[in-house]
Amino acid sequence: MRLCWPENFLQGKRSVWITAAITFFLFLIANLPWQLDDYDQAKQAFTSFEMIKEGRWFYQHTPHEHVATKPPLIGWISAGLFSITRSWDIAWRLPSFLAAVAMAILLFRAATSAYGSVAGLIAFSAFGLNLLSPRLATLVRTDMPLALVIFLIGLLIWEKIRRGTVWKPRDRICLFALLTVAMLIKGPIVYAFLLPGIVVFQWRHGRVGALLRLPKAFGTARRPYQSAPLQSAWSSWWPWVASLAIFLLWAIGGILFIPGFFHEVVVREFAARFAETVHHPQPVYFYLPHLLHKFAPWSVLMIAVAIVDLHTRNWRLPSAFREMSPETFWLLCWGVGGLIAMSLIPSKRVDRIFPVVPPLCLLLASQINHRVGALRRLPEAFGTARRSYLGIALVSAILFTGVYTISKVVAGYRDHRDALAVFGRKVRHEAEARQWRCEVVSAKDEGLLLYLRRTQFIEPDRALAEWNRENIDALVVSTEKAPAVMPQLQGAAVSQLKSNQARDGRQTGYVLITR
Repeated sequence: MRLCWPENFLQGKRSVWITAAITFFLFLIANLPWQLDDYDQAKQAFTSFEMIKEGRWFYQHTPHEHVATKPPLIGWISAGLFSITRSWDIAWRLPSFLAAVAMAILLFRAATSAYGSVAGLIAFSAFGLNLLSPRLATLVRTDMPLALVIFLIGLLIWEKIRRGTVWKPRDRICLFALLTVAMLIKGPIVYAFLLPGIVVFQWRHGRVGALLRLPKAFGTARRPYQSAPLQSAWSSWWPWVASLAIFLLWAIGGILFIPGFFHEVVVREFAARFAETVHHPQPVYFYLPHLLHKFAPWSVLMIAVAIVDLHTRNWRLPSAFREMSPETFWLLCWGVGGLIAMSLIPSKRVDRIFPVVPPLCLLLASQINHRVGALRRLPEAFGTARRSYLGIALVSAILFTGVYTISKVVAGYRDHRDALAVFGRKVRHEAEARQWRCEVVSAKDEGLLLYLRRTQFIEPDRALAEWNRENIDALVVSTEKAPAVMPQLQGAAVSQLKSNQARDGRQTGYVLITR
C-alpha cells in the first residue's frame, strides 16, 4: 500500500530529529523580543536580582517593595546561573528552557519504552507543538520548572504501577526530594495536581495492595492474591508530610521575621485564591475550553480516538474502564484529577493548568498504542485519512504552532514590544559610559527597574532633593510626571533618549533627564 506524505514523514528515520529541531527552535524564539513587562515576569526576575545585589536569599520583595509571594528556589537557580554566565537574560530564562527540553526528552523516552517509537514521537510532539509549551519555555516564571517536578513525581508513580513493584525506601526518598523541590518552587499547589488522582486510583486499585498486606492470620485467604502485581500509587505519608514541613518552616520564618509576609503571602496569595474578592474569579469550566484550544490538535485527536474506541464497544463505557490497564488509568486520574482540582479554585489563569499537559501527552501515547486498531476499523470511505491520521496530526501541529509562534514574534518586533527594555538598556549603557549616578522615579512598569539594574525606585520628592544636592546626574521619569518635575530640577534638560510603548490600551512613555 502506497503511503501518503504525512504518513511518510511520521515513519521516516529523520522525523524525530526534524520534530525535535522545530520544537526546540520554537521554544527559543517564542517570547522574542525578550521583555519583562507582562505575566508578572518582573516580579519573578527581581527575586534573583535582589539576592545578588542585596543578599536577600530567603525572602525577597517585588520591584514595588511588596513581599515576594513565592518560595526562593528558582531565584537561587537564576542567581547561580548569573554567577556563571554574567547575563541576566540567560539566568532568568534558562531554567524554564532547560525544564521544557528535559520534559520533552523524558516524555519521548517514557512513551517509547512503554508504547513504541511512533507513540513516543507523538507524545514528544504533543508536548512541544501546542500553544502553551513554547510560550512558557522562556517565560520568566515558575510554571515550567514546577511542571517538570510534578511530571517527575507522576512519572515515578507511573513506573511503579507499570512495573508492579513495591515502594522501597530509595523511592520514598526520591519522592520526598521531588516534593520538597516543588514546595520550594510554588508551595503546596503540587498537592492539587497529584493527590486527587492518587485518591481515585487507590480507590479502584488499592485493594490488591491492601490484601497483600493482610496479616498471616488470614492464612490461605490471602494466597490467591500473592501472585498478583502490586498496583499502588501511594508510597507512604512521610514524604508528603516532611516536604510540607520544610515549606511551613520557610512560611513560619517569614511570618515571624518579615513585615507584611502574613498579609501578602498567607492571606492575599494563598487564602484569597479560594475566595472571590481579591483575585478575579473565573467560572468552573474556565480551564476546559482553554485547554481544548491551546492543546489542539492533540486534544481533538484524543477525543476522536476515545469516541472511535467507544463506538467499537457499542458505547459501553464501563467496559472501557474495566479493560483499561492500571498505568493508563493512572494517567487518566493524574491529568483529569489535576484539571478538576484546579477548576474548583476560583482564581484561575491559563498557564496555571500547564502541569496537566505532560500526563495528557502520555495518555495520548497510550491511546495510540492500545486503541489504534479501532481507527483502522473505520470505513474505507475515510481513505488515506483513515491510515495516516497521526501523520496529519503531526504535520498540522507543526504548521499551526509554527505559524502562530512566528507570527507573534514578527508582531512583537513590528510593534516594538520591547521598547521599554531597549530604552532601559540604552540608558544603562549611557550612564555607565558617562559614569552618571542614575535613579528611576517610581512608575507602574516594574520591569523598568530591572532594565536599569536598580534595586528600588525613588519617590519624586526625594528625587528632587537629591538632584538639587547634585547627588544624582540622571533621572528616568514617566511622561506623566515629567511636566511637574522638570521645573523644580536645577539645570535639568531632557535627553533625546525616550520610550513610548502601547500597553493595555494606553501609551506609556519615559524620558531621561540629565544635567
